This record gives sequence, C-alpha cells and structure tokens, in this order.
Amino acid sequence: MSLVRFVGLGAATVLALSSVSASAQFYLKHKDLSAPAVTGTEPDIGQMLPGATTAEQRASVVWNMRAALNVAALQCQFEPTLFTVDKYNALLTDHQDELKSSYDTLTKYFARINKNPRASQQALDQFGTRTYSSFATVNSQFNFCHVAGDIGREALFQPRGAFTQLSLDRMRELRNSLTPWGDQAIVRTGQPMPATLPRFEKACWKGSEYNVKRCGEPLVPYAYAAR
Repeated sequence: MSLVRFVGLGAATVLALSSVSASAQFYLKHKDLSAPAVTGTEPDIGQMLPGATTAEQRASVVWNMRAALNVAALQCQFEPTLFTVDKYNALLTDHQDELKSSYDTLTKYFARINKNPRASQQALDQFGTRTYSSFATVNSQFNFCHVAGDIGREALFQPRGAFTQLSLDRMRELRNSLTPWGDQAIVRTGQPMPATLPRFEKACWKGSEYNVKRCGEPLVPYAYAAR
C-alpha cells in the first residue's frame, strides 16, 4: 500500500493562503457536525480489528484519517479554495514519520492475526481498499469536503507527533459529514405549496390575458385534473 502523492503548489503556498481557504462556504449555515473524540474501539468509525491492542486501534484511526484526506484530495477539487490536494501533500511531508509508524503497526497486526505471509498481505490490502471505499460520498459531498478541508488545514499547524491525536479528536466529526445535511439557515416548516396553473381553453384567453371572470382563478394541478 503506497502513499499517493499529488503535484500541487506546495506547503509554503498553502500556509500563505490558509487564511483564505479555511472554510468553503457551500451553505449560509453549515450543519454542526462536531462530536467527542474517539478511541478507535467504536464499531462505526472504521473496520473492526479483533484482538487489536490500543496502539493498533489508534493506528487504524490514523490510517482512516489519512485515507479520508486522500479521498478528499481526489473528490473535492471542484472547490479550489479548499486546497485539499496541497493540504494532503503537506500532510505526507509534515507527518510522514507518524504515518509510517501507523502503517507499520497495522502491518504487524495483520501479520500477527494471519500467520501466512500471503494471507497477511491480502488482509492488509483489503483493509486499505475498504477504508478508502468507506469515505466515498455523493449525497453529502459538500459536507465531507467542508470538514475534510478544515481538518487538513488544522493538520498543517499540528506539531510532528500530534497527528494521531488530531485523528482521534475529529474522526467522529468526519464520519458525521458523510450523512446528508442541507443548509441550516433555511427553516422548512409544513408541506410545500403546489404550483397553480390557469386553464388553457381558448375561451379563457384574450391574446395573452387570462380571463379570470370567465374561467375562474388558476387551479392547483391535481384539482384541475379532477375536473
């Protein structure tokens, strides 16, 4: 499993523009998706690792976060101000030791669980594929890209060795972003009102003017159809 790299503007450019790219404003008001930190043992934040140690569970969360930001680099380029590609490249450079350590920990876990080297490698590859797939989203792309972009920006300012804690702190929020939410500034109450239509008989019209006196007020479509 190799780290995917992208050619971008570079970390220095991202830092210079970080104040501009802090938050793409897809909605007037985004849904608050913040949540408590995770430990890695939760069944709905990633794949379960039976018999895993605390270090292995934490490594899994780190690898989930890395995969999510990689997916964001691929899926969120429609909004250039998020700089998801550049943030991901900077992540690979700034936190490379921590990422390598997490990957090595996961490799040893699958080798311990699967004594056959070939089965171990297949299990590791399957873990990686399923992890990537778990962050694929269409219906909630705005929310996912918004949150992933913000996490990527925060990762730029984390000291080396702190990416694991960042991943634990924000993994639940990132998973929450995969649930579709619309603009929270628009309050919708009750049922939407159906559109109304005038009658289209020739006798109801004089040129472009509708004759309300002869044909009555415009009708709701289903009411007109029932006439």
